[in-house]
Amino acid sequence: MGNGTNLVRCCIVGGGPAGMMLGYLLARAGVEVLVLEKHSDFLRDFRGDTIHPSTLEVMHELGLLDEFLKLPHQKVYELNAQFGEMQLTIADFRHLPTRCRFVAFMPQWDFLNFLAKKATRYQAFDLKMEAEMVGLIEHSGRIIGVRAKTPDGEIEVRADLIVGADGRTSIVREKAGLQARELGAPMDVLWFRIRRTAEDPAVTMGRFDAGRIFIALNRGDYWQCGYVIAKGQFEEMRRQDFDTFRAAIVKLAPYLQSQHSRTPWLG
Repeated sequence: MGNGTNLVRCCIVGGGPAGMMLGYLLARAGVEVLVLEKHSDFLRDFRGDTIHPSTLEVMHELGLLDEFLKLPHQKVYELNAQFGEMQLTIADFRHLPTRCRFVAFMPQWDFLNFLAKKATRYQAFDLKMEAEMVGLIEHSGRIIGVRAKTPDGEIEVRADLIVGADGRTSIVREKAGLQARELGAPMDVLWFRIRRTAEDPAVTMGRFDAGRIFIALNRGDYWQCGYVIAKGQFEEMRRQDFDTFRAAIVKLAPYLQSQHSRTPWLG
């Protein structure tokens, strides 16, 4: 093997929640593992940033829960929704047979940094940041490794097992010629933030109306909002003036009408 070649039992491409958790579990079991993450850090804006009770139960089983919950987070015990003029509690987590009967809202980068820090306790774990997978290495009809681009040049990773955990636009899947199953969800979601005031409702909620869904997640000093639109409608919406978009949001969440300075932005 030449310079820049790494030998491991398992190589995981992608340092998101799935890749980092798998890397932690393998290293904990003594399996030599290398996680390749193409970004220089985990500090990126995500979607719901929710840690569900089932995930919190896993953290408890791993002996990590108490320390994990010392990180800044918000506890949500119920979810509320409005259908037309009718308001309902659609989920109450207090009845779950789990240790944590709530959803924890936490920036995903905090979750990933926490897992990475805990995984590095194990000698079998390695994490390479700024390592972008660019190709697979094949020999005698088998995939035996990956090639990755780093600031110091290209490296090769030879492994018994290659795991593609690099998201919906997976390069691993593309290079391997694997076909994704298209579930055909007929909608897209626009994510954005709006400043939150003391007069606003406190609860995380959803508003359902004819052909429209609006989700508002209480993130303390701002709302993290999701606006569901029909698949392919985004370009049409971009051609409309911003006041049309603002009016659609205010119709679903009238409490946002009071402050004209609360301009949403895509997140």
